[in-house]
Amino acid sequence: MSDARWFEVDADIAAAIRHFKKSVELYDKGGFDDPGINGYQAEMALMHALQSAHTSLEAGLVRILEILGEEKPVGEGWHSDLIRRVGATLPGRRPPILGAAIAKAANETRKFRHRATHNYDSFEVQETSATIDAAKALTLGLAAEIATFKAAIDPAQ
Repeated sequence: MSDARWFEVDADIAAAIRHFKKSVELYDKGGFDDPGINGYQAEMALMHALQSAHTSLEAGLVRILEILGEEKPVGEGWHSDLIRRVGATLPGRRPPILGAAIAKAANETRKFRHRATHNYDSFEVQETSATIDAAKALTLGLAAEIATFKAAIDPAQ
């Protein structure tokens, strides 16, 4: 029987995918050049959607580590270490949780969240194209990556 904690993992991953998808829609909608409240609203909505998406992804990945009995990375760079670890095979313990392409996309959204959190006032929409590409990749591939990993470690699914 599968660990019931996958319920919360699945919810976090679904939230991440939803927010990544909506962030792409917000980016495509545009409106960032408006000098008034509409431009401000467009920028803030995009930043918040991307930050929420990555935070949900991170929560799901931490829950997976808990299921596996792995400690969460610690220290100032734990967010980066988390992505590096889930993209790696731990010999004799488990395959990678995320494949290389999805881990790279997750690292890009992590970097965006860091920049946005620390530099709200210098946000430039035109500098988000790599992050939007990463959000698209995560929208399309994240659920399958998690399902593949889950099946590999818990074939009774």
